[in-house]
Amino acid sequence: MDEEVPRVELTPQAADLVRRLRAEHGPLMFHQSGGCCDGSAPMCYPDGEFRTGGSDVLLAELAVDGVAEPVTFWMSRSQYEAWSHTRLIVDVVPGRGSGFSLEAPEGVRFLTRSRVVDV
Repeated sequence: MDEEVPRVELTPQAADLVRRLRAEHGPLMFHQSGGCCDGSAPMCYPDGEFRTGGSDVLLAELAVDGVAEPVTFWMSRSQYEAWSHTRLIVDVVPGRGSGFSLEAPEGVRFLTRSRVVDV
């Protein structure tokens, strides 16, 4: 039986940060930014704070140990068309991310790495 390759996954460091942010801010969501303000980065928001619509694609509902509910991961449909052949790996690196993303005051930022997958 073939296991489906997840479209989005978190590194252990990203999962740790998600747990800390969830404890402080409640349920969370990600939206992969299209490059407007902070390059192309996964932006973390309180769930529902970023309004998604018909131009967005829900790529994953991430199960994170220690977080009661799934963390949704969204991307604009036009950006998804360019990235549809990849698996996105959300990581954490030192540095200051966007002021809009919840991790900004932590001195780290989320970063998306990608791996090509068979289509």
